[in-house]
Amino acid sequence: MIDNNQLLRFTTAGSVDDGKSTLIGRLLYDSKSIFEDQLQAITNTSKKKGHDGVDLAMFTDGLRDEREQGITIDVAYRYFTTPKRKFIIADTPGHIQYTRNMVTGASTANVATILIDARHGVIEQTKRHAFIASLLHIPHIIVCINKMDLVDFSEAVYNKIVTEFEEIASKLLVTDVRFIPMSALLGDNVVNKSENMPWYQGAPMLHTLETMHIGSDINKIDTRFPVQTVLRPQREGFIDYRGYAGRLASGILRKGDEVTVLPSGFTSKIKSINLNDKEFDEVYAPMSVSVTLEDDIDVSRGDMIVRSNNKPSSSQDLEVMLCWLNDSSSKPRAKYSIRHTTNEQTAMIKEVIYKYDINTLDRISGDSEIKMNDICKVRIRTTKPLMVDTYRENRATGSVILVDNATNETVAAGMIV
Repeated sequence: MIDNNQLLRFTTAGSVDDGKSTLIGRLLYDSKSIFEDQLQAITNTSKKKGHDGVDLAMFTDGLRDEREQGITIDVAYRYFTTPKRKFIIADTPGHIQYTRNMVTGASTANVATILIDARHGVIEQTKRHAFIASLLHIPHIIVCINKMDLVDFSEAVYNKIVTEFEEIASKLLVTDVRFIPMSALLGDNVVNKSENMPWYQGAPMLHTLETMHIGSDINKIDTRFPVQTVLRPQREGFIDYRGYAGRLASGILRKGDEVTVLPSGFTSKIKSINLNDKEFDEVYAPMSVSVTLEDDIDVSRGDMIVRSNNKPSSSQDLEVMLCWLNDSSSKPRAKYSIRHTTNEQTAMIKEVIYKYDINTLDRISGDSEIKMNDICKVRIRTTKPLMVDTYRENRATGSVILVDNATNETVAAGMIV
């Protein structure tokens, strides 16, 4: 049974003019997820531009520059709900100079939808997007082979692209890949099954998204509870209450569990777990709760409560796959704030091990300057140990961001390897 409240986040990626914005527009339009006034405004704009029908791409291309150039620049988020699920769509740009935007939009996604123009097949951009999806360990990929109407809905064209993409996927860490032939413009296999492609036996895109199993995407094994704040309500009935509030990053917490508080290493047992005014015997990620411990231990923001028999590694030296987000390059031996769950320390990039050439996926050694949109593997040293897992095992405790102390800008996002 699918939990009605289960939220699925998916990101769209594809080359310029592959029809990402049109696909999302079609998804929203055919699933009746657009308000009447929005629809009216876009219908009027489409008429002014001389289009025959509604220009579906306008539902997502919110920036004026995007509409004028007919491209997507920023990450546009759209929310919609069907009777089976809630969805958040991150419409990310396809251009190489917006790699950072794609990384930002895809970092929390359960599913990456990669669009391919049926006329052009697998191109450099496709390889790049597949690489970033695998780098970010997005658990599921849907390859949307779009514009099938322009190749006469040919099964042979579809099969050829499937074979090409499977060859790329075999070299990447991608386990669940599904292929859907479609025409976003005409609505084939987006919400409704296509009558033009009887040879395709699979489900249309919306049904695939609604029924995809995402329950195991969150790590349920490693219990990690980063403490966000300490609750000391000085009111009647709570005089001695000392609770630790935060969001359970992964795993399951039960009343009576033996836990260790890191970095101090003190152990105790879970006395109670509260959410609003209710008490729970068991909670699971990603719930936000408050817990109390049986012993008085000094616990503060940035500490992590974990099961005593399952601890993360504690280290000051981290190997991180970094995507540089800032306009200005990295400075040699500069100090940055590193933010990991609720913990914040000072850090320094000690060494650039190698950079990726995103087009060829080759590794480049000996280049230590990190520029905007670069993806590279680096060694980082922190002032105090961080309690970390690898990003592959745990996306919540395996990710970090670097912040420039002078400007407070986020300069890089990283995955611990």
